[in-house]
Amino acid sequence: MRKLLQEFKTDLKFKTAGPGQKLSEPSRVPKEKPRAAVAPTRRQGPTDEAQMAAAAALARMELKGKAKLPSSQEAIKNQVRKELMAEAAVSREGPSTEEKDLTSLDTEGAAAPSVSGVYFICPLTGAVVRKAEKEKHLREAIQSYFSVDPVAASIMEIHTFNKDREKVRVGVETMAKYLDNIYLHPEEEKYRKIKLQNKVFQERISCLEGIHKFLQAIGFEPKTLPVPGQETPEEYYVLKEEMLSRLEDLKKSKEQLLSSEPVRAQLDRQLCVFKPSPEAARFELPNDFYNLTAEEIRREQQLRTEAVEKASMLRTRAMRERDEQREMRKYSYTLLRVRLPSGYILQGTFYARESVSVLYSFVREALRDDWLPFELLGPGGVKLTDENLAFNECGLVPSALLTLVWDAAVMADIEAVGEEQPASSLKPELLSRVQILS
Repeated sequence: MRKLLQEFKTDLKFKTAGPGQKLSEPSRVPKEKPRAAVAPTRRQGPTDEAQMAAAAALARMELKGKAKLPSSQEAIKNQVRKELMAEAAVSREGPSTEEKDLTSLDTEGAAAPSVSGVYFICPLTGAVVRKAEKEKHLREAIQSYFSVDPVAASIMEIHTFNKDREKVRVGVETMAKYLDNIYLHPEEEKYRKIKLQNKVFQERISCLEGIHKFLQAIGFEPKTLPVPGQETPEEYYVLKEEMLSRLEDLKKSKEQLLSSEPVRAQLDRQLCVFKPSPEAARFELPNDFYNLTAEEIRREQQLRTEAVEKASMLRTRAMRERDEQREMRKYSYTLLRVRLPSGYILQGTFYARESVSVLYSFVREALRDDWLPFELLGPGGVKLTDENLAFNECGLVPSALLTLVWDAAVMADIEAVGEEQPASSLKPELLSRVQILS
């Protein structure tokens, strides 16, 4: 058997000699003899050493594949695990204040507002307060003024907190007649007494907020007096005796009552200066700018959107103009921006019914050279030539971006003289507080 295997190897080597190699003739080729058919021998399986080597190679391949896992799949699993644990912790603790604010913004789909709200300056304290706090602050300021001048403070209450101006006028004039009678007829006792149940007093005077404080501040005191021919006494305001020697003070109080005006908080313009920005025409207004509630505005907007095509086909121009005017009345305030030739942007808050002349004054006060003539162009390049028109009449509510242009003739004269112009036309103190419009 070994001899036959050796001969097979020799024969295979001879047949497979490479190119260029000389084939060597075997010294003797045995003569083939016919043999009986022999069953093919089975191939032997891999040895133990081969099996061990294959297992080691496979192990190395698997190890290489696993080495990539931490940077991809395993890292993702770890990150997801961390996020789930964080979410579980948040759900147990509840969202933070900042997250609540962000969530509410995302829910409503609202961007950051262009201005935080509408603010007012109290004329008594100089404090800047938000619109919702204005009434409360004024009351507190007037109340604290009673310790300084009770007569003036009570007059402020009468004129400020009674909204019906006609009732105030009638009540104040009636009160003035009472005081005139005392001043002109000091010897007449009947004029120094005012019956609280008197019909005229009840209908015209007693209904006014602050009037009772005024009466007591100028020297009246409440008393219960008997009435001749009547069993039950009645309530009166009676002027103190010492006030008869101070009738001039009484007259001054009457004149002050007649001439006074309501205490009105001044609208804070919230002047802002922004660097040149492509976002100048984008406005996001808070609810303070609207007369209606936010829910009412959203509901009306939805209804208007649904019917806009049909309405535009059926309405006449006059009807559309009336609807536009009605729409303008929904806004109490307007946020206006003015883009200067240098690109800087002025921003201010105004009443919707203020005139265009107020905006011209606002801009002029911000300019370094306030004597230079200029014009303001509204949306679409329309010149705002009639300064007596209100903003809501010009369609500049609830917000608008305008453009300032210099008078061409004046600027040509300045250039002809060769006078060097500053880089910006704004006052230096405004440039020092310039912001970025986001």
